[in-house]
Amino acid sequence: MNASLVTTIHGTVDEHFAGVRKEFTALAREEPGLSAQLCVRLHGRQVVDLWTGPDVTGDSLLALYSSGKGAAHLVTALLVQDGVLHLDRPVADDWPEFATGGKAGLTLRDLLSHKAGLLGTPGGLSTAELADEQRLAELLAPLPPVWAPGTGYGYHAFTATALTGELIRRTTGRTLQDHYAERLRIPYGLDFHLGLPESEEPRYLPAHPARTAPDQQPTGLTAFAFNTHAHPPTDLVTYANTRAVRALGSASSGSVGTARGLAKLYAAAVSAVDGRAPLLSPDVLAEFTTPHTPGVDLVTGEEDHFLLGFEAQGIRYSGLLSARAFGHSGAVGAQSFADPETGITYSYTRRRFSPGGGGGASENHRLIAAVTETVAAVQR
Repeated sequence: MNASLVTTIHGTVDEHFAGVRKEFTALAREEPGLSAQLCVRLHGRQVVDLWTGPDVTGDSLLALYSSGKGAAHLVTALLVQDGVLHLDRPVADDWPEFATGGKAGLTLRDLLSHKAGLLGTPGGLSTAELADEQRLAELLAPLPPVWAPGTGYGYHAFTATALTGELIRRTTGRTLQDHYAERLRIPYGLDFHLGLPESEEPRYLPAHPARTAPDQQPTGLTAFAFNTHAHPPTDLVTYANTRAVRALGSASSGSVGTARGLAKLYAAAVSAVDGRAPLLSPDVLAEFTTPHTPGVDLVTGEEDHFLLGFEAQGIRYSGLLSARAFGHSGAVGAQSFADPETGITYSYTRRRFSPGGGGGASENHRLIAAVTETVAAVQR
């Protein structure tokens, strides 16, 4: 047998979750060379911790792209909970430069709902500009939105957390990344980074491109949002594998971590973890898990794409998750979420881009089904 086709699954599962290990093993056999991690917690307790692939361990750091938006939105929710940020306050009240171009009435709620219409710049952005969220915010502030406020929404792939992050900086005097480190990463020991220290670089495994190129290149607002209209167009694999990107830690595009780190992040939001109460109060959790974007996303084409900041995972995984399930995917095919109704928190990471690109690799449906079926059986 070709050694490259031998599938080895590492890690542990709770005795009730053998079916999840079986499904993970089947997927690894179907995609020879799959390099991935899977971590699941139930009511805060880790019940699945698996990994597979050449050079991959449970501690390997992978490029997780927009998964960082979930961490950023959790920071934002905490600042709203503290009374520091106000969802319906005009952004320009704290960031005066933002008022130009017809944006004076836009609120934090609009930014979190991807309604700002600030997807990028007409001429495109450099890697250095995309990676530096403060610089990116400076470039976006004077621009008019690409649609009239209140008329649509679209995924702000590279720019979402540059906008909310600048509001956080203007309001608190500290960066989003600082708040994340102090309130989440350090106290909970999360192996998920918005700004990877040089000392952790040896654990980083470079991202790999999909084995087959997409049939079509993005056009229109999709190209604009993903900066493929730039010269040269942004290549996501090269972007993540650039040290400066990982060091700066854009929450929209430069996150790095493990499945364990993300699963624990979401567990801390909704469950007791490490002797601490859930981070989000019931009212704030309810606010951030309320649908905010009816209709079609003008960038991705998805229906009813977002709750408040977080992706509506109950829509994406209809029939498997509750309507309140919230989280965020990453371009490589990563997926992570919490489902407050069941207590499940889930994170799946990949090293190689999945054939379908962003929005969570297709195998997440099978893995999530295996998890939810197990939890339903355990709770009967």
